[in-house]
Amino acid sequence: MTSEKITSLPEACQRVQTWQASGEQVVFTNGCFDIVHLGHIDYLEKARAKGQKLVVGLNTDASVRTLKGEKRPIIPENARARMMASFEFVDLVVLFGEQTPYALIEALQPDILVKGSDYQVAQIIGADIIAAKGGKVETIDLVEGYSTTNIIQKIKEAY
Repeated sequence: MTSEKITSLPEACQRVQTWQASGEQVVFTNGCFDIVHLGHIDYLEKARAKGQKLVVGLNTDASVRTLKGEKRPIIPENARARMMASFEFVDLVVLFGEQTPYALIEALQPDILVKGSDYQVAQIIGADIIAAKGGKVETIDLVEGYSTTNIIQKIKEAY
């Protein structure tokens, strides 16, 4: 069941530790993932390919509103979490309400931290945590022309 992939922070920490103890590399990424599109799928597949397990930190509705404005998210957090959990390449989904995933990364201690190539490694929140433990911080090229903002704009123009 996809709902088994959506966990609290304490449960997520326990699972990550178990995976790491068995030698599996845990990859972490985060985002709003509001209207899921090809860019998200491509990004998440590539993130998972960097290790054996992929943990997605998902912004809560309140944190999305803070980051993107009062009209966002379009899709509520429970539905976004279920969609993320339904992907075979996503192993765990953890909601977080802060503006950044720093505390989440600090608690989970993943082996690899991934963000889109629209970020410089030095700008990636939590890079210091991963570097201090000898992990990797990597970027993934994004699929051109796909973004939630672009999709919303297309819908507004069409209707």
